Amino acid sequence: MSTQYESLHPATLYPDAYHVAAPASPVGRKVWPRQPGVFIRAALAAEAQEIAEIEEEVAEAADADKPAREAPVRELVAGQFGLVPRWVKSASDAKLRSTKLVNARSETVTTSNNFRDAWLAGQRCIVPMMAFMEDDWRSGKAVSTRIARVDGKPMGVAGLWESWTGADGEVIISYTLLTVNANSHALMSRYQQPGNEKRMVAILNEGASDAWLSARPEKAREFMRAYPANWLTANPVEK
Repeated sequence: MSTQYESLHPATLYPDAYHVAAPASPVGRKVWPRQPGVFIRAALAAEAQEIAEIEEEVAEAADADKPAREAPVRELVAGQFGLVPRWVKSASDAKLRSTKLVNARSETVTTSNNFRDAWLAGQRCIVPMMAFMEDDWRSGKAVSTRIARVDGKPMGVAGLWESWTGADGEVIISYTLLTVNANSHALMSRYQQPGNEKRMVAILNEGASDAWLSARPEKAREFMRAYPANWLTANPVEK
């Protein structure tokens, strides 16, 4: 279960790697459950039109071709790490549940009461990160380990987002990380507590971002694959 990860630093990596504007407010380097983070989603209708108009104005000012609109317009959204299902009754209940809903099992996402609505509504997102943390229990003690891409580039993890509105009008935007089975994974099978099923976040291959955000729900399952072990590196976190 991945409950902590590193956000992108410096902020210039957001436009460079994912073609979205950098966060309006700084994001903490380490993101924990119920802390603020950011995710990338296909822009909603109004936002997509506004972004498209801005891009066209920039292109015209630079005397360049207008950007193609075949791929979904992306937007970076601030939200809470740990999903709050829309059926939650109160903000206090939302706080209790969200800490346990930072990960969503891809195999049961269509039947889970917590994640089904977001999946069927196509509320998929990409969570950009530099690395995620897992505990190595092989020594008998939990050793926090940083897992990142071998080439040091950012990784985009498949996720789901949700918008919850309370009776008093309070709105909580939240997100979760999708996970896949890793029992036979050459790297990830070493981590998490002994005897438990091994899981890993669903890291998207480069070039798959737009397809993931725009795929139909039945096609979206095809992206739920374990990332190759030889593309990842793991290092104990020094304290």
